[in-house]
Amino acid sequence: MQKIAIASDHGGIELKEDIKIFLKEKGFDVLDMGTNGNESVDYPDYGVPLSEKVSQAKLEKGILICGTGIGMSIVANKFPNVRAALVSDVYSARMAKEHNDANILVIGGRVAGKGLAREMVRAWLEAKFEGGRHQKRLDKIKEIEKGMKR
Repeated sequence: MQKIAIASDHGGIELKEDIKIFLKEKGFDVLDMGTNGNESVDYPDYGVPLSEKVSQAKLEKGILICGTGIGMSIVANKFPNVRAALVSDVYSARMAKEHNDANILVIGGRVAGKGLAREMVRAWLEAKFEGGRHQKRLDKIKEIEKGMKR
């Protein structure tokens, strides 16, 4: 059973719970990394632990959700080896995997409805990285990351 992590802040809790159900229906072992309530929380407190696990290859992929997705996207992309893609349509979700090999999908809980979110997650999970010219571009990003290490 493939494992996937999911986390949200208060702005994404309702969508997170729905996507968890969807992922379990698809046969995934879902690691819920919070939040688990509606009280206001800071998105980095939930985005950082998930992003660290993906960055360190302790998890292959994850899904982050906050109100717009912007905050979680910014946090996740601070980590080496993370390619977090904020998506708001099915085409972008598929391209995030096919062209960018995104290992974290980011969704706005106040932007996407449950049906659209499920379709974006499905498209991302079913898509395959195409490699080729796209790998060359990812290699350039890895070189940037190497140069940023202290």
